[in-house]
Order: sequence, then C-alpha cells, then structure tokens
Amino acid sequence: MTRRVVFRPSAEADLTALYRYIAQASGSGRALGYLSRIETACMDLAQLPERGARRDDILPGLRTIGFERRVTIAFRVLDKTVEIVAIAYAGREFESGLGED
Repeated sequence: MTRRVVFRPSAEADLTALYRYIAQASGSGRALGYLSRIETACMDLAQLPERGARRDDILPGLRTIGFERRVTIAFRVLDKTVEIVAIAYAGREFESGLGED
C-alpha cells in the first residue's frame, strides 16, 4: 500500500532553517540540491515506510532513519499517511519538542 507523505509544520520549519544555514555557508544551489535529496528520501517512505529504528520511547509510532550521515529524519507511519515529524541536521536534538500536533 502506498501512503501519502505529509510534513508537520515543525518539519517544514526544519527544512527552511537547514536551507538558510547551508545557503549562507555554501550557496543557494548547494542548499537546494541537498534539500531536494532530503525531500526525495522522505517521499520514498511512501512505498516502504516500515523501516528505520523504532523510537516509541519518544513518541508512539515514531521511527528514525539517517540520511547521508548528517541528517536524521523522524517520521510516523499512520493508516494512510507517513507523517514527517522532524528533520534534524548534524546531531541536533529534536526529541524534546515532539508532541501530538
């Protein structure tokens, strides 16, 4: 079953902040390319969402996967959707801000 991928507003804010950080350090082209690859990895979860490490200790149903050794994608598999909860760059702590939106 293919699920629809949705981003929580907090995950969208994570992507925006990451874009700004990379664009300032390395240019907008590099930032756009990197974010495009992250978004592709998120969209790929529609086909095979039952992967990654389970993190029920943080939030029921939460899973995490690594991306290119620098990013953690936190998501939940729901009935018909995959909910992207957070995008954490370079070991940024994301657990404390999670809750049932």
